[in-house]
Amino acid sequence: MPEAPRAAVTVPYVRTRKRRDGATALVMVTAYDTPTARIVDAAGVDIILVGDSVADNVLGHDDTLQVTMADMVHHTAAVARARPRALVVGDLPWLSYHLDVSETVRNGAALVRAGASAVKLEGGRARLPMVEALLGAEIPVMGHLGLTPQSVHAMGGYRVQGRADAEAASLLDDASALAGAGCFAIVVEGVPASLGAAVAERVDVPVIGIGAGPGCDGQVLVFHDLVGLNERSPRFARRYAELAEVIGAAVGAYAEDVRSGRFPAEGESYH
Repeated sequence: MPEAPRAAVTVPYVRTRKRRDGATALVMVTAYDTPTARIVDAAGVDIILVGDSVADNVLGHDDTLQVTMADMVHHTAAVARARPRALVVGDLPWLSYHLDVSETVRNGAALVRAGASAVKLEGGRARLPMVEALLGAEIPVMGHLGLTPQSVHAMGGYRVQGRADAEAASLLDDASALAGAGCFAIVVEGVPASLGAAVAERVDVPVIGIGAGPGCDGQVLVFHDLVGLNERSPRFARRYAELAEVIGAAVGAYAEDVRSGRFPAEGESYH
């Protein structure tokens, strides 16, 4: 098993992280700005995902379909300015890789120029031409299968995928196709734990789960779920803190100090 890198985490390093080969599980967390990227990087995560989940976690949208390439370039650049050791992966948003191969490559290149070391896209065998074109342009690609939020309308909502035998078999075939095409890792979201483990066993690249059970080669969570900044979190997200309460109390204390005249004090004033 390769030792944990002391320098920047790279795509070739991530590709080797299979738990069945003795590797420890990969840790991926979302970040959308410089301060958050610094915090999660200092905590030792392996991969920072600049997700299109910025839509509902930061920008106030109901789903990820509202995010544009301009949004993703903006937030990817903000994360990259933290100069993290972790690998930065930028999400290709809806319709940025669905229409034309050359447009897909241009959009992938825009994320790389903004500071990403790789891009992520959703979908299986239907996306193989886009995956191959990106790889042909030397842009590493992470796949995403299962509950794919950009397909929310086609799926009829945010529903667990792969419960039926035919759906599970199709997802396994999609994973094999993505890995065979050259994806260096695959996110699997919202599937039964047994299927998440089966995908990890099927392919030779790391499978990073989110609501896919403990049998994957790594896990990813949205930062705002992990630290308790969202009012509600999905079932698969464990809240490790309740920062909304802490922040609310801090702002409330500040407001009270301003209204009572206790802030600013002598030590916080210039003379």
